[in-house]
Amino acid sequence: MKNRLPSLSSYGAGWSANRRIAVVAVVVAALLALAGVVAVVTGSGEDHQAPATTAPAPTSSPSATEAAPEPSSGSGSVPKPPQISEPVAYAKAAAQMLWSYDTRDTSRDQQLAGMHTWMTTETKYADWTSVSGQVPDPVLWSRMADQDQHATVHVTEGHYPSAFKQALADDPSAITEAYIYVVTVNGKQQIAWKKGGGGAEERALTLAVQCRPNQDCALAALAPNVTQ
Repeated sequence: MKNRLPSLSSYGAGWSANRRIAVVAVVVAALLALAGVVAVVTGSGEDHQAPATTAPAPTSSPSATEAAPEPSSGSGSVPKPPQISEPVAYAKAAAQMLWSYDTRDTSRDQQLAGMHTWMTTETKYADWTSVSGQVPDPVLWSRMADQDQHATVHVTEGHYPSAFKQALADDPSAITEAYIYVVTVNGKQQIAWKKGGGGAEERALTLAVQCRPNQDCALAALAPNVTQ
């Protein structure tokens, strides 16, 4: 019987939003006008099937205060952030980055360092915890690496959730404080490991991206739930 190993998009969903509300509350509350989205801070996702030799996931999560490492060896296979100024296009690229990984040539620290380069440099709006929480803890990453586990993604579409569009229509000036846009992205993840193992899963993720006028976009946070 095969066990199931959490993927890069399944960590942090159970963490308390109280730790991070101060980071993004002013942004998301103003834009979405939804009480539940004030905590747009932790990632959500689904488990994926892993090799039979891989142990089940532990009950603990990575540290909520984990800093972004800066390994001298670079960021492995994690792509550099694109120079895109359109929110939906950037969110689609960011989702593809978050759902893709290759433990064969990328260490956990490299994965985190590469992901951190996609973040906004405006610390008032950057919720690194919600993004770094997508990466498995060191033990699980090591087990994934033992199986040469890697994943690629085909992004099918991205769109502004209806609640975001309505809130923006109700108060167009709300966007001008932080220029944070909320985008939901859908795609299909292909996962593979040793001895021909593999599988595929549908993915969905809601991201907050910052796109100030005349600047490239950057990732600000991940929402706790997918908003359509």
